[in-house]
Amino acid sequence: MALPDPSAPWLGLDPETIRFIEAHQTRAVTIPGRGWRDLGDAVMLFSAVEKEPFFNRLAAVRWPSDPMAFDARLREACELFAALERQPHIWAIPGMSAPADLIERLAANGFIDQGGGYDMVLVRDPRETPPRRLPPGAVLEHWNGSTAEEIAVRAEALALVIGAAFEVSASRQSNLVREIGLTLGRPDFHAYMLTLHGEPVATGQRYTFDGASYLSSIGTLPKWRGRGFGEHITRVLADDSIAAGVDLVYLGVYADNEGAVRLYQRLGFSILGGRSADMLQKQMK
Repeated sequence: MALPDPSAPWLGLDPETIRFIEAHQTRAVTIPGRGWRDLGDAVMLFSAVEKEPFFNRLAAVRWPSDPMAFDARLREACELFAALERQPHIWAIPGMSAPADLIERLAANGFIDQGGGYDMVLVRDPRETPPRRLPPGAVLEHWNGSTAEEIAVRAEALALVIGAAFEVSASRQSNLVREIGLTLGRPDFHAYMLTLHGEPVATGQRYTFDGASYLSSIGTLPKWRGRGFGEHITRVLADDSIAAGVDLVYLGVYADNEGAVRLYQRLGFSILGGRSADMLQKQMK
């Protein structure tokens, strides 16, 4: 695997590869009931059963800068969201999205930033950083190609850790179990569960397809944080991705999660571009 160049602008990645990453991340979260479509100048993710904006959004936006042409394209997009009975929702990334002032134009049209993050790409072999030793009784399981019986049990265990680690509301917990259960049936999905004396304490996931690995949901139960479990899982996710022969390994992290950003940087990840803006229009037009 030839890793991107951390000293080059945009890590040496060309515009086509950057757009591929944006689309790949959208495609990774498609399950039965969700679909994605390449619109040419954007990629859309839509869920027929979930109204949460995260699952109903436009990404990889490349719209014209001409004011009249831009306004017409935005109007078309908002009409599409309205027809689907969803709030207009756009992921905008400085330097990647177009036009360059997309965030400002969306704000002028009633969109509000819900809080963004960073895309981070692996640029250095994580094995260059000495690993932390896990305590006795810690076991990391790798789940791929689960049977129907295994899916039911594993989805509950993964949802338990993810729900607590990311403060998922109780009202959405059953949907989270369902979503994970459907995803576990995909051959390109790999879930990792770290247990301590049989108790689930940390987890991570990777979606490996089309020559890239998207790492996600790397989290630890609050009472077990600070013991290196997340670092260990991230390292294994990256190592296994490299072993799978992919060309790109990347993840997303909330901008305010400074500890996670530092951890990923220590393991060989570098920030690609600026902080994304999660733009949601409060009033449907």
